[in-house]
Amino acid sequence: MTAQDSATRPNRVAVTTGTGLAESTGIAESGDARRAEPPQHGSRRAGTVMAALGVTAFSLTFPSTAWGLEGIGPWSFVALRCVLSAVIAGGALLALRIPLPARRHWAGLAVVAAGVVVGFPLLTTLALQTSTTAHAAVVVGLLPLTTAVFSALRTGARPSRTFWAAALTGAAAVIAFTVQQSGGALSTADLYLFASLLICAAGYTEGGRLAREMPGWQVIGWALVLCLPLAVVGAAVALQHEPFQLTGHSTAGLLYAAIGSQFLGLVVWYRGMAMIGVPKASQLQLAQPLLTLVWSVFLLGEHLTPAAPLTAAAVLVCIAVTQRARG
Repeated sequence: MTAQDSATRPNRVAVTTGTGLAESTGIAESGDARRAEPPQHGSRRAGTVMAALGVTAFSLTFPSTAWGLEGIGPWSFVALRCVLSAVIAGGALLALRIPLPARRHWAGLAVVAAGVVVGFPLLTTLALQTSTTAHAAVVVGLLPLTTAVFSALRTGARPSRTFWAAALTGAAAVIAFTVQQSGGALSTADLYLFASLLICAAGYTEGGRLAREMPGWQVIGWALVLCLPLAVVGAAVALQHEPFQLTGHSTAGLLYAAIGSQFLGLVVWYRGMAMIGVPKASQLQLAQPLLTLVWSVFLLGEHLTPAAPLTAAAVLVCIAVTQRARG
């Protein structure tokens, strides 16, 4: 997973995470971006390929987390993931001599850090201790709709009745799925997943606002750097109380979640969005939950119930309707 809403100028894109769902709700595009010249055919093709690579990278987040948990405790996994990605992001910011953000941006970056860097990875990792990745992918597939609601409340926008009807339908489909899969009641893992939707949506919304004033990769980069001291302390404490065994799966899972999903995936995703724009890129991202279901079968050997792909497809349709309803 990461993951996981705001269009900006071609060199400024909205924040996202390892889940990559932040962009799929399509928060209002800036006037400059709307007036930009349409990309050339070759540029569109290259941008589409890069955006698709980003979506593919994000769809592997949950399977890689499941691999990591085979040898590493959940708190240690999240802390180490944050440390590794923060060191990489900090190195990139330092190498490019990016100046510190303005003081007025730090409160917003703290919200992004709490929701996107710490909250969502931690809550979904805790959920994956007892939940299958397929189940989690369906529930977290609701994140674009949750983010759309948060953005409407944050910006004071008034979406149409069609938007709200589609959002509520998608939410009802996911709730019905989780209750049915959990035997008539929500499990602890489900509670973690629903909480992750709320906290990550808040982080995505604030990140989308900040990305109108600074490039999106810098938003997530500074949020990661902001979390580095806490992550180092958290890793030191967690490693003393949790198992830590670097098997092939756990090592690959940790490295992928930190580098492949939360860093390299962002690079190609942001570049692709800059070339083809958020609306077109977000259409590709609608396939992310379904891709995660495929990976859960081929990489983890999970068995899907018919309800999983059907619910994921229903949520995909609802997200598409909300995008059209938002303009």
